[in-house]
Amino acid sequence: MNIVILDGYTANPGDLSWDELGQMGELKVYDRTSPQETVARAAEADIVLTNKVVIGKEEMEQLPRLKYIGVLATGYNVVDIEAAHERGITVTNVPAYSTESVVQMVFAHLLTVTNQTGHYAAENRQGRWSKNADFCYWDAPVRELAGKTFGIVGLGNIGLRVALVARAFGMKVKAFTSKVAETLPVGIQKAELQELFSTSNVISLHCPLNRDTHHLINKETIGWMNAETILINTGRGPLVDDAALAEALKAGRIQAYCADVMTEEPPKADNPLLPLPNSYITPHIAWASTEARVRLIQVAVDNVRAFIDGHPQNVV
Repeated sequence: MNIVILDGYTANPGDLSWDELGQMGELKVYDRTSPQETVARAAEADIVLTNKVVIGKEEMEQLPRLKYIGVLATGYNVVDIEAAHERGITVTNVPAYSTESVVQMVFAHLLTVTNQTGHYAAENRQGRWSKNADFCYWDAPVRELAGKTFGIVGLGNIGLRVALVARAFGMKVKAFTSKVAETLPVGIQKAELQELFSTSNVISLHCPLNRDTHHLINKETIGWMNAETILINTGRGPLVDDAALAEALKAGRIQAYCADVMTEEPPKADNPLLPLPNSYITPHIAWASTEARVRLIQVAVDNVRAFIDGHPQNVV
């Protein structure tokens, strides 16, 4: 059994091991693979693992040996599922491995804004506190979360965990969700989108990206928000209209934007959100804690083993 990993570097830049996978066949691991290299590198593979390398119908037609595609992520839009089914190729993903890490990143971003930890740490490296006349100082406001309203768009695994953490901070929680209101946990109020946007101090995006949610954050919906709104996006970059949001941030129509995802990744250097002082961007690392990557690789290995044993799991 020939196994090829097309882009293993982000999941495992060297601190973890692929050895368990290598025990199941001849394993070849590539850190990165360009579209032009995909077919050649996968030509002899029975099993291919991919994170962001696209395997579409055209690639599959040139890979007659291919029997299995394992996506090293939860989202599987990099694979043409219909074409795979037509050719009898099994496709699996790794669901829910990064939930706790993403939730943690949501609140890391939020606390960066409300508590200004990065700002003060940077100033004090330059001696600001040492030169201060008083035992403390603040030149940027520090705000409590308790009593504020936290709005969540999408109440799946991650959105629900975010809601529970927000409740632990003493926040009121509203959710835009397809779930029936009576089935929501105590303390989570179902709300329509305009109500949620207009009444929430914090808005966190956890909905899937589709035709209905593309540019969900746009000039009109930003207009529903208030000047104190903190918008957090750990979902998908294209949920946000970058230009409209940058304009709103510059004009002070919302307080801050915190994101771990961008419309284009890596973003172009001239993306209007990158240089703004009230825009806090991390490089798509919410999923990338050591613990989450260990889970990711273990489930990916288990998926391959289950397929070889004739009982595939996490099939999409």
